[in-house]
Amino acid sequence: MRLANKVVVVTGGANGIGRALCRRFAAEGAKAVVVADVQASMAERVADEVGGIAVQTDVAQEADVIRLVELVTKKYGVIDLFCSNAGVGVSGGVNAPDVDWERSWQVNVMAHVYSARAVLPGMFARGEGYLLQTVSAAGLLTQLGSAPYSVTKHAALAFAEWLAITHGDQGIKVSALCPMGVRTDMLKRAEFGGGAFLLESALEPEQVAEHVVKGLDEETFLILPHPEVAEFFARKATEYDRWLRGMRRLQANTQPLKTVV
Repeated sequence: MRLANKVVVVTGGANGIGRALCRRFAAEGAKAVVVADVQASMAERVADEVGGIAVQTDVAQEADVIRLVELVTKKYGVIDLFCSNAGVGVSGGVNAPDVDWERSWQVNVMAHVYSARAVLPGMFARGEGYLLQTVSAAGLLTQLGSAPYSVTKHAALAFAEWLAITHGDQGIKVSALCPMGVRTDMLKRAEFGGGAFLLESALEPEQVAEHVVKGLDEETFLILPHPEVAEFFARKATEYDRWLRGMRRLQANTQPLKTVV
């Protein structure tokens, strides 16, 4: 997909990767960039910058997602590319509070489901459409220090795979964006333990957006801004026990992130 003259929606568009995507899509000549975010004022600033529109949206609420899709469809007629990008990260293992598990499930998984439910009928009617879902390398590998993040990102990847298999022959394209560390507010606040290795290889959001544009152009399912993720994933698939031992060693030698200045 080329972005020129396309109508694009980006959830979580007010910050980090989402904001970088909005800026880059506008630079690529998108017909319209819709910045959807729970933070209305910040979404407005990004929309003003890129010449788009802002829609306050809580992706954990299906009614909000439906309203977003209906508003954009009424205004522009179509949604060519829906970027389900919003996500949350919390720390904790099996004893993480239920509220953290539920919030992670709603934002990291069900938001993708709500988006697909809302946008796919229009795409089916036209016989084409593109879903970009921000997952994370954690969906392919794991996330040290956060069971809720690891589990929900695995689920998000599974849903993206299912969509690609089930609807690929109906003209629906699907890509899963799976970066490792990205210099966003989430990494800076270090809301969940990740380890210094995430900082060492962290990319700027603009670099991730560059990889996204390339991945959309090539219509590849996995978009991997960190190419080493493909190697790690291959090791996991072919030598699972060895990979698990290696991850335990990494965990033992890694201090959870506390503060990043």
